[in-house]
Amino acid sequence: MDPLGDDTSSENLDQAFLALADPVRRHIIARLSKGPATVNELAEPFEISKQAVSKHIQVLEHAKLVTRSRDAQRRPVHLNPARLEALTAWISQYRLVREEQFRSLDAVLRAQAAATGGPQAKDPP
Repeated sequence: MDPLGDDTSSENLDQAFLALADPVRRHIIARLSKGPATVNELAEPFEISKQAVSKHIQVLEHAKLVTRSRDAQRRPVHLNPARLEALTAWISQYRLVREEQFRSLDAVLRAQAAATGGPQAKDPP
């Protein structure tokens, strides 16, 4: 079993998407996509306390979206790319289903237009 648990279980998905629902946490994720950072560095752009930023980080940690390491006196926060990839894969599976449904609908509309002598629908690019 994956050391992070089943990333696509209902509970794990709920935690991850609830964590990402907050704009401060999304900003933290965006910042961490550029590299690890300390709480002080993550708190700089916000007009909230470092303690509040720490609580946001704890929510992201609980959702397994970020991890922390120890580097001497520093405790940098790191993005967990495997967790984000699992969320992206979960979303993609539904996008692919919808795309296939739209392709099927396009084929039906083209066939119907050809049968009635109407204008031909163009194939999608």
